[in-house]
Amino acid sequence: MAENTLGRLRNLTSLYLTYQGKVLLLFRQGSRVVNQVWVSSAGGHFEENELNDARACCLRELQEELGISEDALIDLRLRYITLYRTPKELRQNYYFFAELREMGEYPSNEGKTKWFPLEEMPSLKMAFTSKQVTNHYLREGRFSEKLYAGISTGEQMEFIELTEFES
Repeated sequence: MAENTLGRLRNLTSLYLTYQGKVLLLFRQGSRVVNQVWVSSAGGHFEENELNDARACCLRELQEELGISEDALIDLRLRYITLYRTPKELRQNYYFFAELREMGEYPSNEGKTKWFPLEEMPSLKMAFTSKQVTNHYLREGRFSEKLYAGISTGEQMEFIELTEFES
């Protein structure tokens, strides 16, 4: 019988930076987990002190990978939370979106960055959850301020709106 590893969690954050209809993406190179594909502008694993603060992780990764601080952003928002099962762990990813105050060249220590028109994202080779989130965002998410949860069903991801409720 295989070892049950479903108690293992990997918490990650991703940030998509946009500017006037374009998105800054990273071609990830040299990573053990996601390599040779386009991913969000910045992102990564939570540090121990960030486990209850996805926004703090997002801002730290943004500063570390692109040298951008929070004051360069407009309307930083958590838009998607995804859950994806691998043979070894459950991966929870918190996807943020923000508009940059100005467009620029932002080299990354994680690979190469490039600006794309938003509409080109579906044609790019992307990591599974990145592809699912960006496709949903283009179809629906960018036209609202809703927070969505995505659950992997194997070949695709099912998204539902997370609504607030009183406990």
